[in-house]
This record gives sequence, structure tokens and C-alpha cells, in this order.
Amino acid sequence: MAVGFSCKLKQAALVLGAGLLLALPAAAQPAKPDCSRPLSLALHEHGLLYSADTSSGIDKDVSDELIRRSGCRVHVSLMPRARIWKLIESGALDFSLSGISNEQREGFAAFAWYFSNKYYLLVRRDAKVARIEDFERNKALQLGVIRSFRYSESANRLVDTLAAEQRLTLSAGLPPLFNALAKGHIQAMIIEPFDYPTLESDSIREISQILEFGDAPVPHGLIMSKASLSSTEQGRWRALIDEMRRDGTMLQIFQKYFKPELARAMVNF
Repeated sequence: MAVGFSCKLKQAALVLGAGLLLALPAAAQPAKPDCSRPLSLALHEHGLLYSADTSSGIDKDVSDELIRRSGCRVHVSLMPRARIWKLIESGALDFSLSGISNEQREGFAAFAWYFSNKYYLLVRRDAKVARIEDFERNKALQLGVIRSFRYSESANRLVDTLAAEQRLTLSAGLPPLFNALAKGHIQAMIIEPFDYPTLESDSIREISQILEFGDAPVPHGLIMSKASLSSTEQGRWRALIDEMRRDGTMLQIFQKYFKPELARAMVNF
């Protein structure tokens, strides 16, 4: 009898334990973001990240998926990058995408990383530059950059050095820089993988060469305004990004625009 009673207790414990395990996944699901108010997200036009002409790009796909998973009402707009950072800082804008961090931005923005990439210097061949140091030393050469953009460590150091020497040409976007490079108004610009389609054009390929900075890949992610989103809400949106990386959705998005090996290298960092 004692043995039978003990067996029944063990069976009851197993049944109870199984019931608790079945209940755990639902209870452990992270809370969805707060959708009690309309939210705002700004895209910026930049190569494969987003094209206003086609209303498509990596950041557009990521934003569509985030909106679907969150269930929130999100107003999506297009803005210059410099304006995006100002509105993120003030709290007038909740989100943007493909942002990189630095000490200043950490003060007003939080991030949810979803890819990383390297930066390169695209230089006119007639500038006769074999190394990035050669470009820096030649005071006659001008570098074109997008206003408010930051890059990898060595690229930022070059930008800051040339800014002090008044050797920068600022632009609101990428197309004017490629145009200025083609016309010889600038002799170099900083590029990343999202700019590859333009590099494949005959007019740019024939006149330019690519130099490596040699820096490690830089993480990019969802930008979240600390002024408008609590740390709890930031965590909930970060969980959605992590989920997209974990279940392969982010990789699928990048494979629409890049070859599989490059897409994997960018997403699996």
C-alpha cells in the first residue's frame, strides 16, 4: 500500500510539473510594446536602406515587420538624417533605423542592433591616392560626407581632421555626393555596402577605386528616443528586433538585397 501511495504521489507530481511546464511558455512571453498612443518612425534615403523612388529598401522592410509584430499604429515618414537625430533627441520622434552610436548619442538614444558593416573610402583615380594617409596629407583633396553621419573609428578620425582643415563638402544625401565625385568637385567619399548598386555603374567604376579603413564592422540598429520611450518600452522593442534575428526574418530581409554570404556576415555579428 505504501509503495502504491508513493507511486501515486510521484505520478501526481509529474502531472502537476508537466502542467506547469505547459503553462510556462505563455507566461514567459515578453510583453508587447505599449500601443496606447500613435508612434512615429522616420526613414532616411540611403542606397539599399531606402529609396523614395521605389518606396522600398531594407529599413522599410524592417519597419513594416516591426509594425506588424507590435500591432501599434506607427506613422512612417522620410527625413534627412540630421533632422532625425534632432527630433530623436527632443522626443518629437520615437524611432528611426540603421543608426550607429557614439558617446553623444548615448545620452539621448537607445539602440537595438540588427546588423553591422564596414566602411570604405571611394577615391577618384586621378587623385593619385594609394593609401588613406595619402589622401589626408594632400591639402588639395576634398572629402564629401552626408551631414550628421558618423562612421567607423578611423573614418571618423579622417572626417574630423579634414573638417578642421575645411576640406569637407557636406550633403543631405548620397546621390549629390556621387554626382560631385563624378564631376570632380570632391575627390573621395565614404561608402558602405548599401551603396554598392551605384558603384556598379560604369561612370563611377571607371573613375574610382576603393580603399579599406581596416576598422572592425560597426553595429547598426533601431534608434529609440529616450525622451519619449521609457526603458521598459525600449526593452520591449529591443525584444522584437532580437526575435526577428533569432527566427531568421532579419536574414531573409537582407538576402533580398545582398548575396547570401554577405547578408549572413552583416546579420550574424
